[in-house]
Amino acid sequence: MSAKTTALTVLSAALLVPTMLVAPAHAAPTPPADAKGQPAKAPAPAPPVSMSTVGGSLLGQPGTQVNLLPGAPALPANLTGRSWIVADAESGEVLAAHNAHWRLPPASTMKMLFADTVLPTLPKDQVHKVTDKDMEGVGPGSSLVGVKEDHEYSVHDLWLGVFLRSGNDAVHVLSAMNGGVEKTVKDMQAHAEELQALDTHVVSPDGYDAPEQVSSAYDLTLVARSGLQKQDFREYCGTVSAKFPGLQEPGKPRDYFEIQNTNRLMTGAGGISPYKGIAGVKNGNTTMAGSTFTGAAQQGDRKLLVTVMNPGAGGANSVYEETAALFDWGFAATGKVKPVGELVPPKSADTSSHGSPAQSHENDPSAAGKDAGGGAGTALGVAGGALAVLAGGAFVINRRWPRGRRGRGEELI
Repeated sequence: MSAKTTALTVLSAALLVPTMLVAPAHAAPTPPADAKGQPAKAPAPAPPVSMSTVGGSLLGQPGTQVNLLPGAPALPANLTGRSWIVADAESGEVLAAHNAHWRLPPASTMKMLFADTVLPTLPKDQVHKVTDKDMEGVGPGSSLVGVKEDHEYSVHDLWLGVFLRSGNDAVHVLSAMNGGVEKTVKDMQAHAEELQALDTHVVSPDGYDAPEQVSSAYDLTLVARSGLQKQDFREYCGTVSAKFPGLQEPGKPRDYFEIQNTNRLMTGAGGISPYKGIAGVKNGNTTMAGSTFTGAAQQGDRKLLVTVMNPGAGGANSVYEETAALFDWGFAATGKVKPVGELVPPKSADTSSHGSPAQSHENDPSAAGKDAGGGAGTALGVAGGALAVLAGGAFVINRRWPRGRRGRGEELI
């Protein structure tokens, strides 16, 4: 049979295929337009119907949980965060929450857990020469402080890079000093479980977007409360600006450049007014997570923690504006709300008494080194006291554990 005859036979057979077996062609549907004629955004995902009840059963329910007493101020209007929480930093009482245990991508707020886990293990004056291997795995598009291979940095320098510039390069070097990224991730996961931050699953130490890497507003607040027990943690997260080591050339003085904290409630950058009494803690932003932020602030004797995750309102300032509004509400609501839950103590905490602030290496000079400027090329030594530190250094939490309780799902009375 000729090639021409074969082709005609195949074509004829194709034409005999019943039309009912052929899928009709349709143009792709056009997304509905909003009032301005622009394509409408996809609806935001709904929170799970059932979530963890660590800290109280109300915290496991979707939606806003608040118990206003007579004279209490109303919650801020137009809050758009998918999840948020307002808690007393000392008593651990949760004053109000919204989808507190919704497991969401955390972005760089995961660095709080990284710091709370690793910071006590490395003396701040220890100096490390960075290798190519140390920098492996830093994700494309990561926030960087400017760490360079074959250059020396003190642990103190690197922590400033983590807290001020959210430097994933500094995170990876510190992870290498801690035994590697894989070990550090395991250490962080174990520490999260010790803190009862059970919504948290760690994949990368820097919070870079990764499948299944999640935390929650409740967990991030637990972690921040733990970190703020440590003097070094308070100092770093409360630092506004510092000098960071630059080029290191033989026979020449080390160059330094200024770095500024990316927490806009501290610096006032981007048109946001600095928040009165702000003491840290950490902000983040990635494609999957949107904007995230955990903050600590003090007014008078009252110390509050607020976490906001992924506000739906547009703009880089939304997470700070909603955090500030929740701080204002929390300070105004003192004594006028019934708690809807609590920040639970770590598993190993002695809940038979009020307990005392956690110890960390800064209370042991033999572990931490005598002075932050003792290492070659440390930012503090060169800055000569030029570090601008806000209330973070003095934001001491006299945490009070509930007597004889674990907080695993009990209804508060």
